[in-house]
Amino acid sequence: MSVKVRIPTILRTYTGGQAEVAAEGATLSEVIADLEKNHTGIAARVLDDQGKLRRFVNVYVNDDDVRFEQGLETATPEGAGVSIIPAVAGGC
Repeated sequence: MSVKVRIPTILRTYTGGQAEVAAEGATLSEVIADLEKNHTGIAARVLDDQGKLRRFVNVYVNDDDVRFEQGLETATPEGAGVSIIPAVAGGC
């Protein structure tokens, strides 16, 4: 399945500055593997050493937070939008 992945500014060095890239995969795990194949180094920024989503990285398939779906096994249907959003902290 071909999906469009929105890349946050901080990870665009891996995609040659592109804000959105195409990736293939029936699940989020497969999409991340395809991203890694085509944009080496990006998976290490999204996944931890155990291969799970990093704690401070939020991923959405369409408008659904994958943490409340099936995580890395969340389906990525043809034409879906995948958003990688690093958590932002701060304050006064």
